[in-house]
Amino acid sequence: MTTTRVGRSIRSLAGGLTAVILGWLMLGATPVAATGDGAHGTVVSIDSGLVRGARAGGVDSFLGIPYARPPVGDLRWRAPLPVQPWPGIRDTVAFGNRCPAAASTNGPRSETEDCLFLNVQRPAGVHDGERLPVYFWIHGGGLLNGSSNQHDGSFLIADNRMIVVTINYRLGVFGFMAHPSLTGEAGQSGNYGLMDQQAALGWVRRNIGAFGGDPRRVTIGGESAGGWSVCAHLSAPGSRGLFAQAIVESGSCVSQTLAQAEAEGTAIAQSLGCADPATTARCLRAQSASRLLDATPGSPIVFVRGVPVLPQDPEVAVRTGAFDRVPVLFGANRDEGRTFAQGFIGQTRAQYEGFVQGVFGSRAAAVLALYPWPADADTFTPAYLVGAIFTDSGFIAQIGGCGARSLTRALATYTRVFSYEFDHRTGPGLNPNPAGYVWGAGHAAELAYLWPSFDNGVPIAPTFDRDERLLATDMARYWGSFVRSGRPAAKDSSPWRAFDQSDRTLSLRAGHGSALVPDAQISAEHNCSFWDGSPA
Repeated sequence: MTTTRVGRSIRSLAGGLTAVILGWLMLGATPVAATGDGAHGTVVSIDSGLVRGARAGGVDSFLGIPYARPPVGDLRWRAPLPVQPWPGIRDTVAFGNRCPAAASTNGPRSETEDCLFLNVQRPAGVHDGERLPVYFWIHGGGLLNGSSNQHDGSFLIADNRMIVVTINYRLGVFGFMAHPSLTGEAGQSGNYGLMDQQAALGWVRRNIGAFGGDPRRVTIGGESAGGWSVCAHLSAPGSRGLFAQAIVESGSCVSQTLAQAEAEGTAIAQSLGCADPATTARCLRAQSASRLLDATPGSPIVFVRGVPVLPQDPEVAVRTGAFDRVPVLFGANRDEGRTFAQGFIGQTRAQYEGFVQGVFGSRAAAVLALYPWPADADTFTPAYLVGAIFTDSGFIAQIGGCGARSLTRALATYTRVFSYEFDHRTGPGLNPNPAGYVWGAGHAAELAYLWPSFDNGVPIAPTFDRDERLLATDMARYWGSFVRSGRPAAKDSSPWRAFDQSDRTLSLRAGHGSALVPDAQISAEHNCSFWDGSPA
């Protein structure tokens, strides 16, 4: 599906569905700070000064380290600049400010533009020179919200001797707005958040050795919009050489043209009274963070292609082999769309069929034949049906189902790929509400298994049963061994063969039940013989 079609389709959804989709794209978590024993922490020398972290539970945590100068004032909508050195020792024992974002399930509203911080967590007692592998994590949130404090890396570190880095980056209009006036200043606009991510990767290259990490063994990973980011880095010139491997969870390779992005930015500027092309950039920089935040559109923002930071369309780059051919761990969740489809709960058969007809036009009858209204329908039926359509078709920015399968196969044409599908469909879901709703393996359902700090306002990981805890252990081991060696493995669970060598995907299941399944099974589950030929 083209980016233009994605935008039109999302905007066409009725009954507040857009708000529902966005809310769930921005799933949140509660931060977990590293405090406790070893209160004096340890001191590390980096290129901007000395930092002192804290030790807790066998993990040294250095939280809230600035990696770039605050992008405020005249630095708003400019490439990030190196951070200014500080005197003495800087205590880094608390997460830094969250970047400006509206209130959501990711957390409360934030208007603080001084937010370019990262966090380094390592096994306790690691010292300079040990050269441990590094997992560099980019949070999701539709490029509109989210924060590094959602992902405490202690669980991953406990079972894997590696370093975890999590980052903040500019979001929404602050991170991704394009406008002709801004383009005129620098030859491009948009992608400021992507530039932030590159600046953080550069920081890791220069400094991770001081924490005992190996700058040559960096794996970048991300979920949802973080996965979009990873795909962009695969072909972005400024990212080349800054990572050795990649992990994409429930992501894709979406982007838009500069003209599309500038049209959106022009509309935002005009809504703020900044309509004169000669003064627009100055007018926008004079706006308060609050006003800019309120002017942020209610639809997901995507990267801008065809500009120096991102010359290629990331998807075209993947499909033609014009990307950094590092090993990739790539996958999605079995029921991605159920997280986005709750706005359909309670709809009638006529409403469901009307939605399908409005979106798929001449193909609607064929879609309804594959996803028919059952005789025993209940209040959740329309949400489950639409959720299955969203998943299988890749309707939401090509996330999941046949969209994920297609990208897996494209990547595997050129590089080593380990494919997975998170297939645990009876877990606690992301929230106990609405009561009775079966989330299945919905979008973001896998996150709490890797990051127990992740929740959606209600703790998830503490509710796991024994088999789910075993799945969490397996996933931490698979991911960790991939970061360490480029080959995922988990004791007491299924071997994981590369997709490019086996045409098989690892179905992640509870209770050490994960198993390799043939690609034909994934295709059948998601009706890919139909959707691969659909213009939707």
